[in-house]
Amino acid sequence: MSTAAAAAPRALVYDAPGEPLEVLSLRELPALTAPGPGQVQLRFLLSPINPSDINTVQGKYPLMPQLPGGVPGHEGLAEVTAVGPQVTGLSVGDWVVPLKSAQGTWRTAGTFPAELWHVVPRDIGLAAAATIVINPPSALAMLENFVSLQPGDTVAQNGATSVVGEAVIQIAHSRGIKTINIIRDRPDMDATVARLKALGADLVTTEERLTEDLKASGLPAPKLGLNCVGGNAAQAVTRTLADGGTLVTYGGMALQPVTAGVAAMIFKDISFRGFWLSGRWAQSQGLQGRRAAMDSIVEMYRSGVLTPPRLAPFPLATAADPEAWRRAFEKVAAAHRGAKVVFDMTGGAAGVPEA
Repeated sequence: MSTAAAAAPRALVYDAPGEPLEVLSLRELPALTAPGPGQVQLRFLLSPINPSDINTVQGKYPLMPQLPGGVPGHEGLAEVTAVGPQVTGLSVGDWVVPLKSAQGTWRTAGTFPAELWHVVPRDIGLAAAATIVINPPSALAMLENFVSLQPGDTVAQNGATSVVGEAVIQIAHSRGIKTINIIRDRPDMDATVARLKALGADLVTTEERLTEDLKASGLPAPKLGLNCVGGNAAQAVTRTLADGGTLVTYGGMALQPVTAGVAAMIFKDISFRGFWLSGRWAQSQGLQGRRAAMDSIVEMYRSGVLTPPRLAPFPLATAADPEAWRRAFEKVAAAHRGAKVVFDMTGGAAGVPEA
């Protein structure tokens, strides 16, 4: 067992739901002991902060850790430091990611059921491995499960600068599917548009310019729309859809409802669907299906279909700043942050450059 794993682990813990900066605290956990049958001991490297994590701490998410003393975190990359009896398929030194949500990844180390962790190869790199569980599989599933898309078809989405949005652009581009990408105006608009087009985006626009830009693009009306914002941004995507199109909502960053317009439903026969990776999709796939999805994503990274997201790493604590983890949430709250915020539990040894 490594020195890091042998030391008493620390974790962000909360006892009752609330805003993260108000209810979370960094606590020392009981020292780890040797893993038992079917168990694996892990040292965490990087753990992202996803919107679902924030909602979990707030008490607004269907899945949450047992309280009091719950450790949040639905996603994270860890290294195996010890394996218990009757464990197959995992070895000391492997990089692994969780196959189920709510494993509590905002910690430095822990002991878990081995069957709930999946090996990812080191050759895809830290950024890809640490963010492989939620965002890319969501993009892949939404592109495949709702509408039969063919080369030349079009998909429209808001939230295109998110990790899911960027994965949608890249996977669609690799399949000859066009994308209409609606983003908010921002100070670095030209650079953002250039970056998304470099990933394969066909049209990048704003709600205000959508009608004019879409007409000028010559792109066919999309069969599929993806919404992670809600409110006016969801309506903007809906307006672009072809007759019989489908709007899939997978997030609600604006905290505003998705309104199904009467004209869209009656005259255009638009279908309104929802997608939750950890819900019906995960239940239908089972552990083996989730393994297969992540293996598919690995091959997309290896082949160059996907590029790793940019990360903004933050330590849980430093000698100079014992509550450094708070800076991570300040970054999450910033507009146009331009990177996935992650907790870096390696003390900087992982060498993840800040975007």
